[in-house]
Amino acid sequence: MEQMEVISWKTLDALKQAATHVGEIIGDLDTHEQMAVFCSIEEDYLELYYSELEGNYIRHFDDEEEMLRYINLRKNEFGENDFDPADYYDDEGGYEEGSDEDFSGYKIRDEDEEDEY
Repeated sequence: MEQMEVISWKTLDALKQAATHVGEIIGDLDTHEQMAVFCSIEEDYLELYYSELEGNYIRHFDDEEEMLRYINLRKNEFGENDFDPADYYDDEGGYEEGSDEDFSGYKIRDEDEEDEY
């Protein structure tokens, strides 16, 4: 595995666009202030690491197996393995009855309804 620091996100964006396959995108710059894009260009396996707080880098993996190990490590680091949306929603796409979200006391107001002051 090799790693190279880059200054510009444009370099990372150019590599992401050139990728023949984007495997995983972990994190989000808006919420996590960091994001890792795992992709491949022909027979090269890469991690493109974007960060607002640290240095950005390109990590080159020896093979796909090594990249898959780092995907799991990055998911654990970003805390994405902790939340499973399938456990939160029921089969019909709504909230589970036992969930913390109870919307029974709320009323959805139409735009036509006027507020009384």
